[in-house]
Amino acid sequence: MAEHAATQGPYNHVGVIGAGAWGTALAIAAARAGRRVTLWSRNAPAAVGAALPHGISRTNDSAAAANADALLLVVPAQRVRGVLAAFGPHLASQAPVVVCAKGIERDSGKLTTEVLAEFVIPDRIAVLSGPSFARDVTAGLPTAVTIAGELAVAQQLQLTLGHDSFRPYASDDVTGVALGGAAKNVYAIACGILVGMGLGESARAALLSRSFAELRRFGDALGARGETLMGLSGLGDLVLTATSPTSRNFSFGLALGRGVSRAELERDGRPLAEGAATAPALVARGRRHNVELPVAETTAAILDGSLALGAAVPLLMSRPLKAE
Repeated sequence: MAEHAATQGPYNHVGVIGAGAWGTALAIAAARAGRRVTLWSRNAPAAVGAALPHGISRTNDSAAAANADALLLVVPAQRVRGVLAAFGPHLASQAPVVVCAKGIERDSGKLTTEVLAEFVIPDRIAVLSGPSFARDVTAGLPTAVTIAGELAVAQQLQLTLGHDSFRPYASDDVTGVALGGAAKNVYAIACGILVGMGLGESARAALLSRSFAELRRFGDALGARGETLMGLSGLGDLVLTATSPTSRNFSFGLALGRGVSRAELERDGRPLAEGAATAPALVARGRRHNVELPVAETTAAILDGSLALGAAVPLLMSRPLKAE
């Protein structure tokens, strides 16, 4: 399979569905790798961002965007289903679709790749995730991510997007990569809350490590590989997202911890924190699999207003003492 992928060469035409900061960054990365790129947005093409590098064309025509050798789906996790339904008639059966959203669908509890599976044949499903900020990729700063899918497809996508400042690693652990990208946003909010409350660096380190332990437990239940969650799309992305003020989810939690209301943080025009919608879905999915997720559960309770900030830490600290 690997040899076959290597002889296939890259996908020459990449369609990017979603022209937000991350979609635009991935379009630029693909163009730097020498690909022809079509960048789709609901808005008129002239309204999509600033000037783009040579090789990127902008459109609001779904059929034109879907007429590519490979598609990157770069919309918020809660919009994945709706966009796929709209694009459904235009999706070519042989073109891989790479979901680049990080979250769990609120109503169904499905990973974004599981939603994608309702629209795309199994061997065309892929996911891209890892420790990456859009501004770094746009600026051409060194960035490494994971692309997971059927291995031959993942390796061909690796050839398609890789260049000197953007390094994708290929994997066939679709579940592990999708789960790591989704869960880390919830845990980043938790770490932000703790820092916002002024509880210290030791507490943050403890929370981050216990959050990763939760992620590993949940990954085991879903059949994800431990080495995937130890890698870029798991631990790597968690550390970046849960420690940087540039992270939308960490910043969201930081503001919550300082007393800003969720309503204020989610008003129109504020940056989207995917972890806020993912938290209750993550908890519900964990319960379906009989997996204890105390950090995620506490975070979800703070977000829905059923748990006061001041009660959160005593609740976690009073859990039964046990071996690590």
